[in-house]
Amino acid sequence: MRGEPSCPKCGGRVRAPGLFADSWQCAAHGAVYPLQPVIPPSVEGLDVVVHRARVPVWMPWPLPVGWLFTGIATAGDDRSGGRATAVACSGPGPLGGLGELLLVAEELGVGLGARFAGIDGPDPGPHIDVSGPPDAKVVAAGRPAPLWHLKGVPDDRAVFAGEARGLWLWAIVWPEQSGLLMYDELVLTDLRDAGSEVELLPCGALSPRILSP
Repeated sequence: MRGEPSCPKCGGRVRAPGLFADSWQCAAHGAVYPLQPVIPPSVEGLDVVVHRARVPVWMPWPLPVGWLFTGIATAGDDRSGGRATAVACSGPGPLGGLGELLLVAEELGVGLGARFAGIDGPDPGPHIDVSGPPDAKVVAAGRPAPLWHLKGVPDDRAVFAGEARGLWLWAIVWPEQSGLLMYDELVLTDLRDAGSEVELLPCGALSPRILSP
């Protein structure tokens, strides 16, 4: 069973467009871009999301040594296209054990990144302080993208957020100490631009983190 679309902000049920509304509706959040069922890690599944996405599909490229692609989710429908993407990767943590990284690209107000971050959304809001220097920097599609470490998130994770290509870029890392990964100046590729290199992507088992924000 493939599952049903849900609200990207709360995971609740959504009502499809119909006679009284021309957008997907959540009882708690009103009009939303529906979160589609998570796609298990495969090159074929990734290809489907990449071709529908209207926002970047960020992936560390090359992946850190020993890391694997472990799942992808998207918010949007056939009419709107993907307005948010979440890509999961898993591998050896900087301090040992398993580390997990979730990269979210989204338009303003979608709310998927905040949900994975474990904060009230839809955007970083008071959890981010951009008045000081950034805490981490990645290179996204060839351009520097400063990220700030969010405060007031659950203790089991580290959350960074910033802007890339005019959209929110979130990096959520489990466990919290694996956030050290973000200080290595990761290079992110928008898989919409990757071409045939995507076929070389190593895939692992589906990450539970992307299944249960």
